[in-house]
Amino acid sequence: MNKTPTEMHHFNAPDMDSSSSNSNDYFPTKVPLNGLQYSDIDAESQNFLADHHLGKKKYEDEYSQGSATFGMSVFNLGNAIMGSGILGLSYAMANTGIALFVILLVAVAIFSLYSVHLLLKTANEGGSLVYEQLGYKAFGMPGKLAASCSITMQNFGAMASYLYIVKYELPIVIKAFLDADDSSWYTNGDYLVLIVTVVIILPLSLLKNLGYLGYTSGFSLLCMVFFVIVVIYKKFQIPCPLPEDFIDITVNASVSHHNTTEDASCKPKYFVFNSQTVYAVPILTFAFVCHPAILPMYEELKDRSRKKMQNVANVSFMGMFVMYLLAALFGYLTFNEAVEPELLHTYSKVYHFDVVLLIVRLAVLIAVTLTVPVVLFPIRTSVNQLMGASKDFSWARHIGITLALLVSVNILVIFAPTIRDIFGFIGASAAAMLIFILPSAFYIKLVKKEPMKSVQKIGATLFLIMGFLVMIGSMTLIILDWIHNAGASEKHGDGH
Repeated sequence: MNKTPTEMHHFNAPDMDSSSSNSNDYFPTKVPLNGLQYSDIDAESQNFLADHHLGKKKYEDEYSQGSATFGMSVFNLGNAIMGSGILGLSYAMANTGIALFVILLVAVAIFSLYSVHLLLKTANEGGSLVYEQLGYKAFGMPGKLAASCSITMQNFGAMASYLYIVKYELPIVIKAFLDADDSSWYTNGDYLVLIVTVVIILPLSLLKNLGYLGYTSGFSLLCMVFFVIVVIYKKFQIPCPLPEDFIDITVNASVSHHNTTEDASCKPKYFVFNSQTVYAVPILTFAFVCHPAILPMYEELKDRSRKKMQNVANVSFMGMFVMYLLAALFGYLTFNEAVEPELLHTYSKVYHFDVVLLIVRLAVLIAVTLTVPVVLFPIRTSVNQLMGASKDFSWARHIGITLALLVSVNILVIFAPTIRDIFGFIGASAAAMLIFILPSAFYIKLVKKEPMKSVQKIGATLFLIMGFLVMIGSMTLIILDWIHNAGASEKHGDGH
């Protein structure tokens, strides 16, 4: 049975959540279901809180049929949190040190939970379970655009991160099976990304209904649990210090001379400050973004209450916090300064062929490939609505937007030098908007019963200010690092 986007939201939200969640998540993303519905909300429902008592009754009537249990909601939200960001956490730890990383990880997790609290309270008071609609109620069309663009950017970044994994992991798998060398065209990551996009992702993305792909979310989460177990296991298999050829390839000149002794190369650092430290906070914020999926999951929660949904978030965040910390810590302790921006790829410098890692790579590749269409679906819907399209389905428009999005993300993946830049840029911009800025701004504007001088409003205001500082500061430092690297490359080129 074919469902319209709105029908999919009301009847299949848990599946869509988890699948999109597969994106940011590991995959599984951070799934913005919200983009599917705001255009279909009629004027009456947009304003149903004009009369507070009548509005509250209507709110409870319209949103009282949730069917997802507490345990299933925890699982779905865990899927929404867990994403490809986990692959960059060891790199973040290598450039902050263990102690500073743990401090930042705890801080980002707490701030993310606080923003969930703000979002749930705003949804109750504002009378909408659609992220973009809250933006519209708070600030009109600019608020709706801010929410829609932030969700679109976040999912676009998630799509890029998945294809980046295909670009760097699929050649390793092919070499292992075919015993091929780097000169073969079919081991070129750029070609393989294009082939996978055309042969697998494009046909799936052109389907009108992607609800069945929600089943990939469970597979994706299992992949990440398996990945974390393997990371811990390999820590006790890979020797320290690492083989000399590995160190020479991956460690930059400024630190390579420190790796001549076992003590220097194997001793973990607790506080590190260098040019790459600026990527740590954006990578962490990217890894914790799940906020577009919060409201659809809240709507589907059985015996719904704000306190119950907050408990769902608390349990999910705690579980993902433990997985993130274990993956980052053991990945860092395995490779120390030699860890790369994408952890899984780092192992290929030590193992030319390893069955366990090959299974992990295959599982990850399957999961991210099947997740890309799910992440693309709400972006396409959002773009379609921003273009002012009618509700009538058009294959020409559907295909055109799909092709434009896939071409754009492939260009980004082929020309972006490293996944670190994707994590960094999206984490500093869209993720900061979704975690810090939008929830606090919506709360301040829509929660009328609390005066501006109340502790709650003052806290939200400080959170808003902090969000702008994080976004502006991170973006500025990242852009300066790009300029510095570009200048260094140009100088290096002139020298030759």
